[in-house]
Amino acid sequence: MAQVEATTERVVAADAETVFDTIADYSDTRAKLLPEHFSEYEVREGGDGEGTLVHWKLQATSKRVRDCLLEVTEPTDGELVEKDRNSSMVTTWRVTPAGEGKSRVVVTTVWNGAGGIGGFFERTFAPKGLARIYDLVLAKLAAEVEK
Repeated sequence: MAQVEATTERVVAADAETVFDTIADYSDTRAKLLPEHFSEYEVREGGDGEGTLVHWKLQATSKRVRDCLLEVTEPTDGELVEKDRNSSMVTTWRVTPAGEGKSRVVVTTVWNGAGGIGGFFERTFAPKGLARIYDLVLAKLAAEVEK
């Protein structure tokens, strides 16, 4: 099994602390940032960054729905990691200053891909599809913090 990786990033017009706090707010703001690809959103423990346990279903394609139960950690300043208990998927959010009143947000998701021909197609198409989904999340994040 090869590791599959999808990365997307965006510079937003808000300071890094505000952006990070918005991303880490699972109780209120995070649900507002999710496009139609996400459903059944539910905070099961915590709700603010480290120690949060959150559930959602991610519909990456018309046929592919992933049931996610994510443990949230903050290993370093400006970094939020969501590890899926139901799979090998790990999403890392990194927020860094990008000039006066701006921040760069980088979202990277990695998982163990399938083998064989199915794995080839997964490695080829899944990163682009997931990056498009997270582009939508980052656009909503920008709209939220740039109000």
